[in-house]
Amino acid sequence: MLVYNSQTHKKEELEPIEPGKIRMYVCGPTVYDQIHIGNARTFLAFDVIRRYLMYKGYQVTFAQNLTDVDDKIINRANEEGRTAAEVAEECSAAFIEQMHRFGVLDPDIRPRATREIEAMQEMISLLIERGHAYAVPSGDVYFSVRSDHSYGILSGRDLDQLRAGERVEVNDEKRDPFDFALWKAAKPGEPSWPSPWGDGRPGWHTECCAMIHRYLGTPIDIHGGGADLVFPHHENETAQAMCAWDAALANTWMHTGMLRVDGEKMSKSLGNFYTLKEVLDQYPADAVRLLMLQTHYRAPLDFSFDRLDGVRGTLERLQTCVRNLRWAADRAPQDGELNDADRTLGRAIDAAREEFCRQMDDDFNTAGGLAAIFSLVTACNTYLAEAADDTSTAVCLRAADMLCELAGVMGITLSRSAGDDDLPAGLVDLAREHAGYEGDSAADAAEALLAARQAARAEKNWGVADAIRDGITALGLVVEDTAAGARLHRKE
Repeated sequence: MLVYNSQTHKKEELEPIEPGKIRMYVCGPTVYDQIHIGNARTFLAFDVIRRYLMYKGYQVTFAQNLTDVDDKIINRANEEGRTAAEVAEECSAAFIEQMHRFGVLDPDIRPRATREIEAMQEMISLLIERGHAYAVPSGDVYFSVRSDHSYGILSGRDLDQLRAGERVEVNDEKRDPFDFALWKAAKPGEPSWPSPWGDGRPGWHTECCAMIHRYLGTPIDIHGGGADLVFPHHENETAQAMCAWDAALANTWMHTGMLRVDGEKMSKSLGNFYTLKEVLDQYPADAVRLLMLQTHYRAPLDFSFDRLDGVRGTLERLQTCVRNLRWAADRAPQDGELNDADRTLGRAIDAAREEFCRQMDDDFNTAGGLAAIFSLVTACNTYLAEAADDTSTAVCLRAADMLCELAGVMGITLSRSAGDDDLPAGLVDLAREHAGYEGDSAADAAEALLAARQAARAEKNWGVADAIRDGITALGLVVEDTAAGARLHRKE
């Protein structure tokens, strides 16, 4: 499996530190508001990377933090007349809720900055002891950037070529303008904790490094985040680790490309700034995932609602194919010898999984993985259309299971069964009214309704046919006419 390492700028063979196991950390959000779709793109990308590693048999330990103390949180709290803790707790809960809606798996470990103060202070003390950090009279503690002779190893930045004051905070107490805060002295009205240097709170770059070392050990296999974090955040993280423990923070660094909206940078001033919640309130999570996964995680992603509208149809094509395969399997004659069409689809199933893995093994190429899935969809649709009533239950079920399996790696959940659980009970009453049905099975009622509708259409009794269709539609279903007959599926 090849993975692009942001530090070396090349694809490298994934070689776990401990055979069969992956320790992985992805920077989480600063919880002061709803996350936007750019954040969501990063969390989705690493969710799929994690899922695929698990699919390949790795035991993955995945950690992601919540930054619940920060200037942005404090400013929001002051604006709203609340405490920083109240804002952080509310926004943390909102973040977790949106991740669940988006189908992102919970991390195995979710440390919060405010609960890891002791670990951070221990790391800061070690850095001071080793001559890589210093306290100043105000109570701040700074990391001495030039004490780390490897500084710039991740981002490729040369400090001598950067101007003082550019992207760094200039402070009279700093020994060097590039030094960054490990500990910030308390200010009136701000949350703070006691420390050897006085009351204060941790700097942003401090928390991830300390939490990774505490929960996962260093180095870890994979550290991820958005491309905007490479410098200074991740550069500062790895500098602290190297200076504190004489070990790299991570063997492989992975970063996602930026998200643009309709070809422009997303910003509130342009009116094209969208939270994940706003998008999920309008579109199914699977459709949003599908849109984002059509672009490789390292490439810039152009998001648009026109593209999202189009993807809904693509998703429906996948969902319908699985439903049709289940439907055909339930109604296929008793399986006998496989015919040529059955064997052809069987080979297509094997080829799809092989191609899917080949694409994902190449730096988690989700676009190529999706292409493999939809190649199988095409083969399945051809099989269903040409086989009509001469389908194989075993082959249909195997094809449906494979589509569910591969889509599941992408975090897209498809129905694994056909039957009463997938259908509203109201079909029974509708079938009793229009099809003379006397049973209690929703699946059998659906069959009776479709047969009655077909008979009415053949007799040009449009009133009955339309009444059946309208009744089905009112129950949230759609009638789909195919070459192999009419089928029902839920409206998306």
